[in-house]
Amino acid sequence: MAVRKLKPTTPGQRHKVASTFETLTTNRPEKSLVKGQSKSGGRNNTGKMTMRYIGGGHKRKYRVIDFKRNKDGIPATVNTIEYDPNRNARIALLFYADGEKRYIIAPKGIEVGQTILSGKDAGPEVGNTLFLGDIPMGTIVHCLELRPGQGAILARSAGSYAQLVARDGKYATLKMPSGEIRMILTTCKATIGTVSNSDYSLEVSGKAGRSRWLGRRPRVRPVVMNPVDHPMGGGEGKSSGGHPRSRNGVPAKGFKTRSKVKASSRYIVEKRKK
Repeated sequence: MAVRKLKPTTPGQRHKVASTFETLTTNRPEKSLVKGQSKSGGRNNTGKMTMRYIGGGHKRKYRVIDFKRNKDGIPATVNTIEYDPNRNARIALLFYADGEKRYIIAPKGIEVGQTILSGKDAGPEVGNTLFLGDIPMGTIVHCLELRPGQGAILARSAGSYAQLVARDGKYATLKMPSGEIRMILTTCKATIGTVSNSDYSLEVSGKAGRSRWLGRRPRVRPVVMNPVDHPMGGGEGKSSGGHPRSRNGVPAKGFKTRSKVKASSRYIVEKRKK
């Protein structure tokens, strides 16, 4: 995975740092695993704007990703590594031995022609999905489940991973990408390795128009608003502002919003780094 810096032939190119896309093997998705999707523009079912700064953007098609990896014991061959407009990681197309095709989040280092497996019989190799109870201690994993059979919801973005640090009884202890250390049931699944496209964090868009292509509209700073629009608005000249807070008046910058009686707190061994 690599990035390239463009020559400053235009103002938009001057600071742009883009991916080389050298790991991709095709530019056409698998037709049977593609669905259409429509944009909301930040509006709800009555047409009322419920999320600001959303709208426009290039049309996308959704690739159906297999987050559950529940075809245990059936080997699959990696057919292609592809680009997905809906996420910053790459995706891999698997051809299973029984003829089924599925997309997965591509791990770093996976190659076309490689055979991967999931379930009890799988070894701790990159791309294989195992139960946390079967993974060796200290292993780097991604695409973690929080509940058995739920499907992967943790460590799915480009370059992210978690590490298995301990196991005690029916719980495994993992260090999350945020730095949080928490317990997860050993009957949950995880995939070995790191998520692909780790150089995504080095990319620079170069111009505001690229944000518009992604469906992001310009964001208005609270301090330039009027008092009727935001608690930090109003004032003469640059004297507005006050304590950082949200539009609803909830303080930011260090104010804890997590409920003290939240049920999942008992599974958190160490909180994430500030």
